[in-house]
Amino acid sequence: MLKNRVNKELYYGYTNNLERRLKEHEIENGWKFIGCEGYAAELDARERERKLKHYGQTRTHLKNRLRKSLEL
Repeated sequence: MLKNRVNKELYYGYTNNLERRLKEHEIENGWKFIGCEGYAAELDARERERKLKHYGQTRTHLKNRLRKSLEL
């Protein structure tokens, strides 16, 4: 999960190279790293991403778990 430093927008996404993806967002848009989840199977990771992007309750649960990180 990334958080935009300017407008506080949250970004949820799948990647197979977290270090590269963080560098892309930091350089291009000023995003801040909040947290990540790891999965051994790509299909599990893509399913989680889909749920985060399409179901508000899933995002709400994640935000509650990361509320202190989101305040930083």
